[in-house]
Amino acid sequence: MSQPRHDFHFGIAEAGKLAAIKGDHQEALRHYREALRLAQASKAPEVFFRHYTQCVLESLELTGEYNEILEFCANADAHYTQLASKAELHARDHGAILERQGIVAVKAGDADVGRDALTRAVERSGKGTLPVAETVLGWLIRGMSVDARRLLQVQKKHKYFTVREDQVDAARANPLPKDSKKSVRVSPAL
Repeated sequence: MSQPRHDFHFGIAEAGKLAAIKGDHQEALRHYREALRLAQASKAPEVFFRHYTQCVLESLELTGEYNEILEFCANADAHYTQLASKAELHARDHGAILERQGIVAVKAGDADVGRDALTRAVERSGKGTLPVAETVLGWLIRGMSVDARRLLQVQKKHKYFTVREDQVDAARANPLPKDSKKSVRVSPAL
């Protein structure tokens, strides 16, 4: 029996990453969402869904579209809380979701929600595993002002974003036709 091929949706996602690196997040989102749709339709392994969702969340964050991210993170947090798993992978994923929720809440101007989410992120993932969360939480605890420029600096320093030039396979990129408007909303189902 042959292995399923995932080149098509993967190539579309890689084209989205190239657009994101150039700063065209609307084009990136169009590609990521189509890659998500195709991965779901082909019943691709969950790793693709998770990765493409991460890419969508990053582009939304970088364009200041915080409400959709906060909604997704709240749903994912509820999912992991209900799951009550002790598995290391679940703890790491849950911590990363809480970290994103905290960072985005701070960017959106809600330092109290941000501090709570970052505290839970560090507790869930373990000390030393989320340097961005730990740094920003330290700033908030000390009562420091945290602006978007400073947040972006610490995010880049600690490679918070997965869409980076050194992580894209441009040779496998498969751009969508310009008139393709297909997209899906990020699903909270993990």
